[in-house]
Order: sequence, then C-alpha cells, then structure tokens
Amino acid sequence: MSTQVISFNCLLKNKAGHVISSTFNRDVLTSPQGQNLGLHGLAKGLQNLKKGERRSISLAAEEAYGLYEPSKVILYPRSKLPRHARVGEMITITGKSGAVRSYKIIQFHNDMASLDGNHPLAGQDLVFEIEALAVREATREEIAESISDVTTQVLH
Repeated sequence: MSTQVISFNCLLKNKAGHVISSTFNRDVLTSPQGQNLGLHGLAKGLQNLKKGERRSISLAAEEAYGLYEPSKVILYPRSKLPRHARVGEMITITGKSGAVRSYKIIQFHNDMASLDGNHPLAGQDLVFEIEALAVREATREEIAESISDVTTQVLH
C-alpha cells in the first residue's frame, strides 16, 4: 500500500442515517499506517482509493472519536469562565501543565459549571460516505513533511 494525496467529498452520518456534516477535503495525505489522519479507521478505509470512486466507511465509536467518558465531565469555577458564557458554548482551558483542552458548557450551578471534555461525536458509530475527486501518489517530500508534522505534534 502506498501513501496517497486525495481530495474528496464526505457526507458524515450517524448509524441511524441522520446527516451530521458535509465537507470537501482537499489534499489529504493518507498512509498505510494511518498515522497522518486523526481517525485511523477512516485512514484505513481510504487506502487505495481511485478517482471517481464512491465508498462507504463505517466506524464503530471506538474507531472514530472514542466512547463517551463520563470522567471527562468536570466541575469548574464559574468565576474563571468568560463573563457572558452560555450553556452549549465551547471554551478552551489551559491546565496547570500547559495543556489546552476544549470543553462544552453543559450546566451552571451556584458557583460552578459542568464542562464536558468529550468530543461532540464521542460514543457514536459513524458512516463516512466518500466520493474521491482527485487521487495521486504522495511525493517523498510530502511524506517526509507529514512525518515531521506528526513528530512535532507528539512532542508538543
């Protein structure tokens, strides 16, 4: 299996068939190991794609954005939130270690707020309806650059 650069339309649905999003993805680098695409199951499903090909790729929650983890729901002081924060809003918090995490505000209490750190699609089985618009072999430079990017992401 080779590393490809693909451009494709993607219709994302849940298992019940409800459309979650529709996107155009340009010049996505895939590899046999799936290291360059966040969803490893999707990366596997995109292997050896041909221009004009349509493919349906089903991923269990574990292969997609993971299972919903109740431990990722935290209580956070309201005083540390933006003044006009609202339920449903996404916020980012920098932890003591310097790690930046995104949370959705799910409920306000007296002086605290419940924040959910799960990905919005966590716990959902997903179906990616793919239509390949362009496919080509990746150059050595593109592969080397992507490995460098992955290494940088892991180190930071």
